Amino acid sequence: MTHEFKTPIATISLAVDALKNEKVVGNKEKTDYFRSIIKEENKRMNKQVETILQAALLDKQEVQLNLKKFPAHDLIVSALNNINLQVEEKHGKLDVEMEAENDLIWADEVHFTNLINNLLDNAVKYSKENPHIKLSTKNSGNQLMIKIEDNGIGMNKETLSRI
Repeated sequence: MTHEFKTPIATISLAVDALKNEKVVGNKEKTDYFRSIIKEENKRMNKQVETILQAALLDKQEVQLNLKKFPAHDLIVSALNNINLQVEEKHGKLDVEMEAENDLIWADEVHFTNLINNLLDNAVKYSKENPHIKLSTKNSGNQLMIKIEDNGIGMNKETLSRI
C-alpha cells in the first residue's frame, strides 16, 4: 500500500520542482500542465484512501464493487498523463496504440484505475534506465484487450508462480 502513495507523492514532487524552473515560471501553458498533474495525483491519493477502506472491508469479506459502464481509454489516458512526468525524468519513452474501437467496460472505476496505474508505476519503477513502455488496446470479439510491455528487470520464477 505504501507504493500506492509513494508514486503520486514522487510525481507531485517532480511537478513542484518543475514549477520552480525558470523556463516554466513565465510559461502559462507549462504551469497549467504541472498544476493539473498535481491536482490529478492528489485525486489519486484520495482514491487510495478509499481503496484502503475497501481493503479493510475485504478483510471482513464485505467488499462491494461499484460496477458501472465507462470508456476505458479515458482512464488509461489519465494514467498515462500521470506517469509521463516520471518517464521523462528517467529519459524514457511511452508508446501508445489504442486501437480498440469499443473501449466500454463494466468495472469498478477505482479498482480499474489502480490496476492501470500500478502496472505503469511498476514499469517505471523496475526499469533501470530509460524506461520504454508500450501500452496498446484492441478488441477481441466483444472483449477489450489491454497490453502493457516494458523493458524492466522482469520477474523471477518464484514471483511468477504467485501470479
